[in-house]
Amino acid sequence: MLPNDTAPLNKFFSLPKVELHRHLEGSLRLTTMLDIARQHGVTVPVSMFNLSGLVQIQDQDPMTFSNFLDKFKTLRLFYKSPDVIHRVTAEAVEDAAKDNIRYLELRFTPVALSRAEGFPLHDVMDWVITSAQDAAKKHKVKVGLIASVNRHESPELAEQVAWLAADHVKNGMTGLDLAGNEAEFKSNPFHEIFKEARQSGLHLTVHAGEWGPAENVRDAIENMGAERIGHGVRVLEDENVTALARERGVVFEVCVTSNFQSGVVKNLQDHPLPRMIAAGLKTTINTDDPSVSRITLSREYQHICDDLNVPLEDVKTCILNAAQASFLPDVEKAAFVSSIKKELKL
Repeated sequence: MLPNDTAPLNKFFSLPKVELHRHLEGSLRLTTMLDIARQHGVTVPVSMFNLSGLVQIQDQDPMTFSNFLDKFKTLRLFYKSPDVIHRVTAEAVEDAAKDNIRYLELRFTPVALSRAEGFPLHDVMDWVITSAQDAAKKHKVKVGLIASVNRHESPELAEQVAWLAADHVKNGMTGLDLAGNEAEFKSNPFHEIFKEARQSGLHLTVHAGEWGPAENVRDAIENMGAERIGHGVRVLEDENVTALARERGVVFEVCVTSNFQSGVVKNLQDHPLPRMIAAGLKTTINTDDPSVSRITLSREYQHICDDLNVPLEDVKTCILNAAQASFLPDVEKAAFVSSIKKELKL
């Protein structure tokens, strides 16, 4: 018999899952960070409890953007060697497989991974690709990789990352992502880079409508050719942008717990996901940074049903939306969607 408190979660664990929005840099295990700190002399607390306060959101923390981002200042200290990057990538894939995720799109920021020790960007990309492919085979899970670039960094760096990613499309690189501070940095310098990336065979997803207005969602769709929007929860603030996204079939990568912890929504129960679903927008459910947020995708599904009163059938539809919106090759995607639809009984 399962204890009463785990029985509800087991219902969500058993669902076949698809995750489109998970950052490698927000997926490091605490135990791994302690190992790296010991081996490489990283100055962090030696106890798991104290380290957790630096790299994970705590219940007593202020739920603000600045507190959320502060966790990454410490996380950036750990990328000390090729072995570390291989290890954290493999473990991120393993953790997804353990949560019954059948297809994972793992996004990573080559510039962030390279910066601690000055690694060449092409080496970082090769290390992540190799480790993700090996772990995917070992744990029998499909994995696609998305290269992420930040708005506050130079377009020249973004162009380097885009061309490296395009060169590795046949090796599992599926897309290009624009992330970072949309409240203070416009996307204009990246418009042409993203258009060229699409022409080179990469799919496109853009963080928009999280810390910026609905207009940023329009910009991502019309000026960057975004097929998917990371977060996008402010889209409902403009009915014209909502209509545009609905008509274009743009998919939203919604991250409920992350939006609460970073202060995008003040109360978890007020998250706009149910209204996005009711508005006919194609929504998916994701963790964003599972280690930072101390969640799993199963737990995220549970929160959405219990705290937002989203019916389980709607969660299943979000899973199917994610399968259909995946950046898998068309033939492979068709077979995968069919298998997920059958298993979900939709």
